[in-house]
Amino acid sequence: MRRARLAPLAALLIALGTSTAGSAAEPAIGSTLESLLQFAKSRNPEYAAMQAEAEASLERVTPAGALPDPKLRTELRDITRFGAQSPTLSPSRVGSTRYILMQDLPWYGKRDLKREIAELEAEGAKGKALGTWADVAGRIKVIYAQLYYVEENQRLTREILDLMVRLEKVAQVRYAGGLAAQQDVIRAQVEQTSLRNELIASDNERHHLNVRLNALLARPTNAHLAPPSQLQNVPAPAKLEFAALEDRLRARNPQLFSDQSRVKAAEKSRDLTYKNRYPDFNIALSPIQYQNAVKEWELMVELNIPLQQASRRAQERESEAMLSAARARLETTANQLLAELAESLAGIDTARRTEALLANSLLPQADLTFQAALAGYETGKVDFATLLDAQRQIRQAKQNRLKAQVDSRMRLAEIERLLGDDL
Repeated sequence: MRRARLAPLAALLIALGTSTAGSAAEPAIGSTLESLLQFAKSRNPEYAAMQAEAEASLERVTPAGALPDPKLRTELRDITRFGAQSPTLSPSRVGSTRYILMQDLPWYGKRDLKREIAELEAEGAKGKALGTWADVAGRIKVIYAQLYYVEENQRLTREILDLMVRLEKVAQVRYAGGLAAQQDVIRAQVEQTSLRNELIASDNERHHLNVRLNALLARPTNAHLAPPSQLQNVPAPAKLEFAALEDRLRARNPQLFSDQSRVKAAEKSRDLTYKNRYPDFNIALSPIQYQNAVKEWELMVELNIPLQQASRRAQERESEAMLSAARARLETTANQLLAELAESLAGIDTARRTEALLANSLLPQADLTFQAALAGYETGKVDFATLLDAQRQIRQAKQNRLKAQVDSRMRLAEIERLLGDDL
């Protein structure tokens, strides 16, 4: 009986263990760029705020094109019946009661213009939200690339540190045999200390980058992030032609989209201002009650007279100036974005050529130089300083190659931010 009772508990523990193992096998957040972007899109408060503002702007469209609420007025006339009675508020006992139902009617086309302006403002708010996400995603991509550089640079530093430990042993053997000076051993130890100091500085830099990334993800500042596993791929040069990307930028950039909506809204606002030359109307229907029966009906039409011409002309000039400002702002934004696109494309091309030069020429040469210096030091033909210089050259070449790789990804992130989409 006891064994039967323990069976469900054992099954539950096994299931929990399986679930834990399954969840442990899942990649931790931060190992891939996609996991970070997906997490940020649902958590980033800045993007959520801009989305909420865009939704709020969209809800302004219906009220903008709606008629004003009608008004009802009640007038109790002759409440004392020429002094024959005390004042009263009963409609059946006063001289007469007038009910007025009024409705404001703007000039033809004004409601449509107001609704169109609200729609364009909602599109502009949507563009701002998309631009906010593009900016957040761009910052995440840049930090991810920087974290990758820190991780790979630390790995490279540890490899060089292990190499320096081996070189110190070689120097000690040569010093013990009277073939080298004690200074060689000391210089190897100093080099190790310098490398360990660089690792400490890298740990500090990684901490700062993790804090910034967690802030974008709306996570606690010290929350764990898995190290980046790989950099995103850079498209082929054929896909990074300026002409093609210029058309795509003009069609997809969120900031341009928002500015274009502002221009269209300014045009509609100008048209609405010119519509104010024409009067708005107010119509009213008024039944009049005597005692307990309605015996009269009145119909009223009211309109405002647009006599203040100086005020209206000033408003029209203001609307024209605002339209010119919106168009100039759009042109300025386009020029700035195209300049940034050209700069980023040139940066990617430079980084690609630099990486190719380092990988195909400088790194093999530096490696051969180091191997020759190591063999020469072991045979006493080369001093330890020459060996250290050769080691520093190969390390510098590897670091520069890594920097070129990371720089191309950071430039790619900037291009994708400008386009508002991934390449």
